[in-house]
Amino acid sequence: MKKYTAELLGTFVLTLFGCGSAAIAGATLGTLGIAFAFGLSIVAMAYAIGDISGCHINPAVSLGVWMSGKMTAKDFWGYVLAQCVGALLAALVLAAIINMTNLGGISVTGLGANGYGTASAVGLSACGALIVEVILTCIFVLTILGVTSSEKTAAIAGLVIGLTLTFVHIMGIPLTGTSVNPARSFGPALVLGGQALCQLWVFVVGPFIGAALAALIWKGFNKAK
Repeated sequence: MKKYTAELLGTFVLTLFGCGSAAIAGATLGTLGIAFAFGLSIVAMAYAIGDISGCHINPAVSLGVWMSGKMTAKDFWGYVLAQCVGALLAALVLAAIINMTNLGGISVTGLGANGYGTASAVGLSACGALIVEVILTCIFVLTILGVTSSEKTAAIAGLVIGLTLTFVHIMGIPLTGTSVNPARSFGPALVLGGQALCQLWVFVVGPFIGAALAALIWKGFNKAK
């Protein structure tokens, strides 16, 4: 139970601070600032809960770890549930904070939700959004599988993972807002409803496909050794 609680807490922090930075200070921070908010959230949580749960705080990461044979199916589903609950709680807290400001409410700030078409800063299509999410998630999860597979890199794993999340956000934010994490997308979309909820499927399917590809690539590399 402790590891599920850790995943809930970690996903709560990632969603609150990452999506919160985008929704509240996105215009001031810009793409780079928002990217670092997500990346630094990962770094902080990796060193806070990494020894407890491994700090997946992302269903796509948990899928990649499960497919790589590093966790049980029971833990996979337990992690996913905890992550989604943590993200939803964070979105509710963020919405409450925004509604106590003069920012115009959640419909104006968007809660850091992901989107395509009119919800994309560059008008990316649904197909384009799906491709982007597959590629970015694949790179992110492949990095995690690699850096956590050796004791030599264990001490710096949190930093490497956080920086990788930062750089995929730098490219992805103008395109989709960058998900690479179904839970992080689920919370804000459920609270916002409407277009964000209708488009949620891309940010669940894309990251899961990307994570599965990462696991297959990682297993292929290791068989070739």
